[in-house]
Amino acid sequence: MYLKSALQLHDAFVKGELTASEITSYYLQRIQTLDSDLESFINVFSDRAMAKAEELDVKRATGAPVGKLAGIPIAIKDNIQIKREVTTCGSKFLSNYVAPFDATAVRLIEEQDGLVIGKTNMDEFAMGSSTEHSAYQTTRNPWNLSCAPGGSSGGSAAAVGGRLAPIALGSDTGGSIRQPAAFTGTVGFKPTYGRVSRHGLVAFGSSLDQIGPFANSVKDIALMMEVMGRPCDFDATNVKKTPENYLDHLETSIQGKTVGVPWGFLDELSDGARKVFEEALDVLKKTGVKLVEIKLTKLKYSIPIYYILSTAEASTNLARFDGIRFGKRSESAKNLDEIYDLSREEGFGPEVKQRILLGTFVLSSGFQDAYYKKAQKIRTLMIQEYKKAFEICDVIAMPVTPSPAFEIAGIRDPLEMYLQDLYTVGANLAGLPAISVPSGKNGNDLPHGLQFLGPQMSDGKVMHFAYQFEKALNLTGFIPPLFDKESAV
Repeated sequence: MYLKSALQLHDAFVKGELTASEITSYYLQRIQTLDSDLESFINVFSDRAMAKAEELDVKRATGAPVGKLAGIPIAIKDNIQIKREVTTCGSKFLSNYVAPFDATAVRLIEEQDGLVIGKTNMDEFAMGSSTEHSAYQTTRNPWNLSCAPGGSSGGSAAAVGGRLAPIALGSDTGGSIRQPAAFTGTVGFKPTYGRVSRHGLVAFGSSLDQIGPFANSVKDIALMMEVMGRPCDFDATNVKKTPENYLDHLETSIQGKTVGVPWGFLDELSDGARKVFEEALDVLKKTGVKLVEIKLTKLKYSIPIYYILSTAEASTNLARFDGIRFGKRSESAKNLDEIYDLSREEGFGPEVKQRILLGTFVLSSGFQDAYYKKAQKIRTLMIQEYKKAFEICDVIAMPVTPSPAFEIAGIRDPLEMYLQDLYTVGANLAGLPAISVPSGKNGNDLPHGLQFLGPQMSDGKVMHFAYQFEKALNLTGFIPPLFDKESAV
């Protein structure tokens, strides 16, 4: 069953070949059997998921219409609210926080009969590129358990890569869906900024954050976007646009279209990553597209710009976690000042503290003009450069990461870790849709990803190119050997 896509599971349920209870029980057993190796889930909702599955079986048996996601188990990153469930954000600070409402994305999933099966591990408050910064556990890469799955959505990526869930939600602030998707051999999509409501997503960088899906095929990504890409009155940044039928347009040929490649920006690629990228471009050319070189000179500033803006926004967003309004209050505090100081000292991990301090610095008097305002100006120039590039190409293709997955605890230098986001942060700074699709493996049998970016609101176009590439490459059976097995049910 784990070899079936989400769409295939849905079809099997609708046709009566499988019940929702059978599907849910199977995946819950697979999690119980195999997740001790991955540690991708923080919390598994066995009773909740089985109760929903039984309701769904009754619904189908009585002939009532079922939703687009009926029969599909879905995992949720633990910074997305699910009513009456704990939302930790991978932090000790929120270990006792029970969400009082559903995120819009979760509500839309359940309205379409999706089966929410659990919360996945993540870097604390989504700050990290390896999922090593969770306060609870270290998630491992299904392709090599000594390697990181990427971050901050590493739990969702590992769960989908290890076939513990056919679909999972993540959040992408600077590449936190696409980078772990590339590391785990899955498909990860960051929609246009505002295309999916952020209501119910715990904020890291409000002008950068975006909820998006992981899956093992582009078609499953398109299915999820048809469900989640809807207007929301609770999110002021949400694009109030009617849903699109993304699945209907994937099969159309892309012959004659133009793909831009920013060769001048690819100097940081390792030799192995460059080889896999060039081979992926050769496959892409077989679809009939034309490759052209584009200039994205401002992207060399993307890492410093991103870490100025994201930490500035994080320092503001995380001010609400003070031990009074949200989160765990220090038991050692004896007065108001100690409540603030000790609650944050005990609740936040080192990576979060580091980024709050950096963000507070760049917003401080005397430095705001030198750092924050200048970064915003360069961000505008970067957006304009992307627009100019899209005048001569339909989409842009580039690698997702400079190298494949690194070993857990293999990167100690924070600046070296930040460079893992080199090819992903630009899409967040410009609000563009971007997708990572598996493009093969290197000599160490670790996956690589190819990334497609499009103009704002061209989410369907980006998925279209990704699907055509996926079909041309045809990585049948692209499954981690350790998890290519049936679990005992």
